[in-house]
Amino acid sequence: MGQRAYIFGQAPGVVEGEERRPWRGRAGQTLRRWLGVEEDEFYATFYCASVTRCYPGRAAGGGGDRTPTAREQKLCDLWREWELRLLQPALIVPVGGLAIRRLLGLASLDASIGERFSYGDGVAVPLPHPSGVSRWLNSPANQARLERAVELVQGELATLSGP
Repeated sequence: MGQRAYIFGQAPGVVEGEERRPWRGRAGQTLRRWLGVEEDEFYATFYCASVTRCYPGRAAGGGGDRTPTAREQKLCDLWREWELRLLQPALIVPVGGLAIRRLLGLASLDASIGERFSYGDGVAVPLPHPSGVSRWLNSPANQARLERAVELVQGELATLSGP
């Protein structure tokens, strides 16, 4: 282990299931680009978890992955609670609307992206999901929120690294 931060997504995707490693697909590449970190640094920095631990399958309409059901989400709450209690991360980065709702209880990306929230003894800095399916980033105001959120994450990571 040894990761300094906890990143919390929705669920593994197809590539992640095949490779058995989180954030390996296109969304992971985008996320690492946003954060300005190479792959090895990303995995050394972040303990990776998700709302559900299994690939939920494709959405019925074909627009990305299926959102895990409320029951599926609830079944996996125990893992998140144990991980957070064990790891006690100083920084938690929930990625995407579902992860933000499950962790922080916030329903709006507009009200959460670019903000910093207290969480236990640490902080949480939400990011939008880096999926190509999401249209949230089409708005210039939301792009500015993302830039602010990335700055907050990078600032928190810098304090974790120490002098």
